[in-house]
Amino acid sequence: MSPTIAQGAYIAMKLGEALAILVGAWLLTTLLRQLVRRVCVRYDIAPAFALGLRRVLSTLIYIVALLLFLNRLGISGSVVWTTLTGFVAVGAVAFFAAWSVLSNIFCALLILITRPFRLYDYIEVLENGDKPGLKGRVVDINFIYTSLQEIHADSEDTVLQVPNSQFFQRTTRRWRQEPAWARTAREQAQASADWQDASGR
Repeated sequence: MSPTIAQGAYIAMKLGEALAILVGAWLLTTLLRQLVRRVCVRYDIAPAFALGLRRVLSTLIYIVALLLFLNRLGISGSVVWTTLTGFVAVGAVAFFAAWSVLSNIFCALLILITRPFRLYDYIEVLENGDKPGLKGRVVDINFIYTSLQEIHADSEDTVLQVPNSQFFQRTTRRWRQEPAWARTAREQAQASADWQDASGR
């Protein structure tokens, strides 16, 4: 047998083994799904648990099959595993780093859709129970923050930038019209400004 024919036969054998591994993984997954379905029906197990179990088992089988498939093709499983774990680690770090930003963006979309408050409403974000929280007038809603304009009696208004996710972690109190505390602070600020103008004259 010539070297070319021998090499072709070797490659064909390896490809056949690799394909056999994939077919075996598919058959094993199908059998496990049937087995899990019958066990869940017989012992009255929740469908959600059965679905999760089938997905976990299928994922594990296909991961093992993929490693064996690559090994049959001459790719070391340890190299693939090292590369895969490296990508997973980097992805996990990037996910946790971006989670806060993504959470605020998603909460901003929920605020715009569900409209728990609107622009120029007066709201208060309660810490817990009867504890006073952050309160002010909504002057801006963007993808990261909701800006609340605080009203002080000394006429020095400040703006609070509250992360959007906070509105889904705490209770929010809302006034459609100007509440008493805001009206009192505004009147006191106006009186203080008038007094300073009169003193300046």
